[in-house]
Amino acid sequence: MRRDNLTWLSEFVLMGLSSDRQIQAGLFVLFGAVYLLTLLGNGLIILLIGLDARLHLPMYFFLCNLAVVDIGCTSSGVPQLLVHFLLEKKTISFTRCATQLFFSLALGGTEFLLLAAMAYDRYMAVCDPLRYVAAMGLRRCVALAAVSWLVGLANSAVETAVTMRLPTCGHYVVNHVSCETLALVRLACVDVTLNQLVIVASSVVVLLVPCCLVSLSYAHIVAAILRIRTTGGRRKAFGTCASHLTVVSMSYGMALVTHMQPSSTDLTEQDKMVALFYVGVTPMLNPLIYSLRNKEMKAALSQVLMRSSEAKL
Repeated sequence: MRRDNLTWLSEFVLMGLSSDRQIQAGLFVLFGAVYLLTLLGNGLIILLIGLDARLHLPMYFFLCNLAVVDIGCTSSGVPQLLVHFLLEKKTISFTRCATQLFFSLALGGTEFLLLAAMAYDRYMAVCDPLRYVAAMGLRRCVALAAVSWLVGLANSAVETAVTMRLPTCGHYVVNHVSCETLALVRLACVDVTLNQLVIVASSVVVLLVPCCLVSLSYAHIVAAILRIRTTGGRRKAFGTCASHLTVVSMSYGMALVTHMQPSSTDLTEQDKMVALFYVGVTPMLNPLIYSLRNKEMKAALSQVLMRSSEAKL
């Protein structure tokens, strides 16, 4: 609970997607299934990488971190969304709102930075394969992952602090499905120039810079692939990057749409759907993209299933 200019504010009301009870029931089933698939898919990836020694490689180390981020990201918003589908008044306390905002920003930022680290890993694998093992040792992988997590957490702490300190003068209805930065800033009854600057700086640090690094890595990767003379060699080289490139395109595309226009004053239903796709659908699709396009992951899954069958017999 905090002191606003005119009143005590202890909770917010989230407008959500729809007030129609039948639509909300359908959305509850839909997003409940999405959440379960997300937990199962990403949990399975973590399990397979932990169990199969053949997957103890830099690419899968980062993929394991990405799976943890995806579980945390979807868990920061979807469970509350499911509860709100069953309630007529969709309230969230000030403390829970700040906590949700912090974790969603931290995990989102960490994901973008991890994708940049994975792009660097693919760059080394394709463009400098002779030095790959030495360059992408355990220490460097841990360092890249640690930087991703620390920068994501630090960035989130700053953005959450400057957002939640804003007085709203009694305005407590948030036109969104969750506690989202821009939606909360729009409730403010004071000048928000500082917040806009922080949002832009945050977008540069955890979105624009990683996006540029990914683009640079793939520019070198494409140039290296085009220099390969054989069609089979090109196909194999591109195959090592296809899954990551698909996830990058999806994640950065959604984020660029929602986070690079802090001066906008309108929140549309489309904005809400894009946010839901990023928080709910993208974490569910990531395991499918990596497992369906990756021979090593499919081989590890087959081996685990075979061992399970033998154990039952």
